Amino acid sequence: MVPDVQELYRQMARMRRFEEKLAELWNRGLISGEMHLGVGEEAVAAGVLAHLEEDDAMALDHRSTPPLVGRGVNMESLLLEMMGHPDGLCGGRGGHMHLFSKERLAASSGIVGSSAPLACGFALAARQLRPGKVAVAFFGEGAANQGMLLESFNLAVAWNLPVVFVCKDNRWAITTRSRSVTGGCLLRRARSFGLRAFRVDGTRVERVWATAGKAVGRARAGRGPGFILASCPRMEGHFLGDPMLRVFREPVRQTLEIGPPLARALLSRPLAALPARALHMGIIGKALATLGVEKYVLERDPLRRAAALLSEETRRRIEDEASREVEEAARAALAAVEGR
Repeated sequence: MVPDVQELYRQMARMRRFEEKLAELWNRGLISGEMHLGVGEEAVAAGVLAHLEEDDAMALDHRSTPPLVGRGVNMESLLLEMMGHPDGLCGGRGGHMHLFSKERLAASSGIVGSSAPLACGFALAARQLRPGKVAVAFFGEGAANQGMLLESFNLAVAWNLPVVFVCKDNRWAITTRSRSVTGGCLLRRARSFGLRAFRVDGTRVERVWATAGKAVGRARAGRGPGFILASCPRMEGHFLGDPMLRVFREPVRQTLEIGPPLARALLSRPLAALPARALHMGIIGKALATLGVEKYVLERDPLRRAAALLSEETRRRIEDEASREVEEAARAALAAVEGR
């Protein structure tokens, strides 16, 4: 089989346009609180979801909107939920991190690592009630050291559950480089539990599609749970307005705002601590430099890479359709919020 690249790109474009609209509404003050976007994860979501069938289940993390959009959850209800409207997906009480769609068997949580045990529950229910159906868990590599996630790996193998664990590896756990707090190799760690583990470039949707097909197919056939380690960028930082990204987007303003406090902290008494403080300043500088290279030099945008597989005419048509769909949903949601 070969992937339907047009359909994969259509889903990716819908995910990206929807989250761009979320960012716009958040910046206008219409959505309150933190906003964690999955910009950069579209190829992972689209490639995996392409293999899901009706009554398959999804357990999601705090970056849940790309899979929910790709799974067909109503965009207007999602937007209303983000804006706290009672007609939202969860009655306006879930916000953007705690979303649930009974019809799509999809649930998200802001608790790091919780998607793994939730997916095991979905998978156990599928085996008992809907043979041949599977569950998928999405989480970041920052969750890989959570006890409940490792326990879920063990349980999935011990009970031979039809579940696939998808780790979105962007190499950052909030502001910490993941490798500095994670021992060993996550792929080997998954295999040590008995999981069939795969590694894939998560910015290449056609490769994710092929890898996910193997993992989901095995689980659906009752041949055991799987693990996919997909590398992908975190293009909007940990959350919208991430201070690390503001340094690059507003260099002069940020230098004037945070430069003096950092200088005072560096030179404060006792001066005997100056070498240790300088070391930590170096760590901060290194983290900023690494982030800058990843975002502005490497340019690992999955949409650009997927677009290269299509003709210019096809790409524009798909993007225009996605933009119209999102704009129509946004107009309807804003009208409901304004009482029109």
